[in-house]
Amino acid sequence: MNSDFNLTISLDIMGGDKGPLITIPAAIMAIEKMPNLHLILCGDEFFIAQELTKLHQKDNPQLSICHSTETVAMDELPASALKNKKDSSMRKAIDLVKSNKSQACVSAGNTGALFATAHYVLKMLPGVERPALISALPTHDENKHVFMLDLGANVFCDSNVLYQFAIMGSVLAEEVDGIESPKVALLNMGTENIKGSDHIKYTAAQLTNNPHINYIGFVEGNDILSNKADVIVCDGFVGNVALKTCEGVALMVYSKFKTVLSKRLLTRLLGKFFASTIKKLFKSLNPDQYNGASLIGLRGIVVKSHGNASSLAFLAAIMEAAREVERQVPDKIKKKLEQSLAD
Repeated sequence: MNSDFNLTISLDIMGGDKGPLITIPAAIMAIEKMPNLHLILCGDEFFIAQELTKLHQKDNPQLSICHSTETVAMDELPASALKNKKDSSMRKAIDLVKSNKSQACVSAGNTGALFATAHYVLKMLPGVERPALISALPTHDENKHVFMLDLGANVFCDSNVLYQFAIMGSVLAEEVDGIESPKVALLNMGTENIKGSDHIKYTAAQLTNNPHINYIGFVEGNDILSNKADVIVCDGFVGNVALKTCEGVALMVYSKFKTVLSKRLLTRLLGKFFASTIKKLFKSLNPDQYNGASLIGLRGIVVKSHGNASSLAFLAAIMEAAREVERQVPDKIKKKLEQSLAD
């Protein structure tokens, strides 16, 4: 780890739909925001050096390059990436965390490959069976958001895994957002105790009996963005569908609103009059600022960016990784799990 900086993060520069064209500008924005940050750019050294030269950042001490000869394709099978791409930019970024040369890594690459590689290289925290993808979503209150997990890392989860997710999500919300005793809920098909599958009901019983978790019961899909809970727990299949639905609705509302404002003179005038309010509204809904799903439960910090993320969105993922490093999230999760399992 670079001793001149107290925060070092490795980036998978080649990952994502547009790779270095997005990730390198995001890296530069990140170091401009954080003078204590050192970024290790993992990827094709020649290409990265060329891009840094174009952007007048070639000799910036906050940036260094870790050369890799391979890239994990977005459609590559996870097993193939794990076995055959040991010199990929993704693997190098994760290996740097394993060797303590980096405190976290960020990638916009293939989700399955990132999951498999991080799981293999970093291993799980004691008491955790599977890592989960967790991210923040906006709520009705513009000053608050809700953490939701799992968002696609695990298609099906039994009650023990969901219980572990609830503990990990509670720790993340408390440490990253400073929420005292975060409200934790299970996503279900109804709020009544008789509703849902057996494993959901059993998870609810486990959480009810845990004095260290502020469990508030079941919530439905229409409650996800309602600010009723600080953490919402579900399996990866349900979570991914719910996340994509929320994003789709937000984009539809934005599109329809723009169409209405452009059709008539009166609405165009009203749009100009309320321009600052409208801009503030859609800024709060912009998915870019919520980019960066954390793969929690590992013995290290890994943050997954959307594959099609913009530079601003990838920047948000870097900042999320920095917050988790500063708050020592894996250590806090480990302690909370030990406390819960001991009871």
